[in-house]
Amino acid sequence: MPEMIEQDNIQQRLHQVNEALESGMFVYVRKLLQDMSAYDLALFLESSPAKSRPVLWQLIDAEYHGDVLEELNEEVRKGILQGIEPEKLAAVAEGMDVDDLAEVLRTLPDSAYRKVLKSMDSQDRSRVEAALSYGEDTAGGIMNTDTITLRPEVSVDVVLRYLRLKGQLPEATDSFYVVDRNNRFIGAVSLAAIITANPQVIISNLINAEIEAVQADLDEHEVAQLFEKHDWFSAPVIDSGGHLLGRITIDDVIDIIREDAEHSMMSMAGLGDEADTFAPVIQSTKQRSLWLGVNLITALLAVAVTSMFEGIFQQLAILAVLNSLVPSMGGVAGNQTLTLVIRGMALGHVGDRNASALLNKEVAIGFLNGLIWALLIATVVSVWKQDLMLGAVIAFAMLMNMTAAGLAGVAIPLLLKRLDIDPALAGSVIITTVTDVVGIFAFLGTATLFLT
Repeated sequence: MPEMIEQDNIQQRLHQVNEALESGMFVYVRKLLQDMSAYDLALFLESSPAKSRPVLWQLIDAEYHGDVLEELNEEVRKGILQGIEPEKLAAVAEGMDVDDLAEVLRTLPDSAYRKVLKSMDSQDRSRVEAALSYGEDTAGGIMNTDTITLRPEVSVDVVLRYLRLKGQLPEATDSFYVVDRNNRFIGAVSLAAIITANPQVIISNLINAEIEAVQADLDEHEVAQLFEKHDWFSAPVIDSGGHLLGRITIDDVIDIIREDAEHSMMSMAGLGDEADTFAPVIQSTKQRSLWLGVNLITALLAVAVTSMFEGIFQQLAILAVLNSLVPSMGGVAGNQTLTLVIRGMALGHVGDRNASALLNKEVAIGFLNGLIWALLIATVVSVWKQDLMLGAVIAFAMLMNMTAAGLAGVAIPLLLKRLDIDPALAGSVIITTVTDVVGIFAFLGTATLFLT
């Protein structure tokens, strides 16, 4: 309920701003935007037509530009960045976290990217370049270099005096990282342990052995799984030599989880997870045309199979009426299994060692579901058309297609994963094609054998 109220508030304010912009009341719009958080401003930009965004961006207080850029999705951010000069972007970048800044810079053209780096001071530049040296979807690519390190031989009293002198801690700090003189990671000490320990205690005695370091080249999805498994709030990131590079915090992991959920949902429709809801018509048309073309090709395959049985349609018109029923049921069953398997793969539940057990289970489920619905549809058709053989034909086709759906629902995502193809993107189209072809062929092929 609170989320719905918040959404209504955003929509209400969006309506006010659009009316004010049309009337040229820019001062009033600037005042409306001043009271909004960075997250709401980003949501506001994403909810606005593309042509309004440059004007809105100029009316947002410049000191919030960095925070807003961090919150924007990639497609909308690209559009905003196109209108910002590199020198101004460098000024915006000053207050941004290194991981967020690295993400922003990756979306820039090479020439603008180099200009922004050149206009930054040497310390910030080296931090960003360190983050950019790792893949975008790795621990090194999402880490933040803003950390506090301690030596193992110093006392708690020394650390407390240092922290008082420093005045503030990096955001989301729950632990400090202990390193040797060569910056090699030794362990972590929690903030709570520092505060509650005797001032004379040496740091090496407070190291928490349960906090592990994450390798910089580890995939971000594996990082998210480690956070879930250990209930971490933050984790140190090290290179292959054990040197401390930075840290990953829970907010970064939440972003990964959210992006994964969006990716899975949007991929089922052949869209990117960063798709802009209010992108220009031509741009959106281009993005969707490719996937529609793929679907057309697969649909033509099902049509080609159907055309092989044109003769029987002329003899038995009822087959044309019933022809869509078997593929439709198989498609639903196949996509149920596909969704379950893709989720299991994302959570790390499904792998090579237990794939055969899952395959056997889903084939058995497909067979039992096929048996249930085959008997039901056979009864309905037999009573409706007073034809037991027609009922038996559609029952057999239903049983075969539902069993095939269970088999394909497991086998297809596993095969795509081995081929390094995203199962969420391609799996749905392939499973629909398989169930269409098997369903049509089983139904019309059996009908040709026994009804003509």
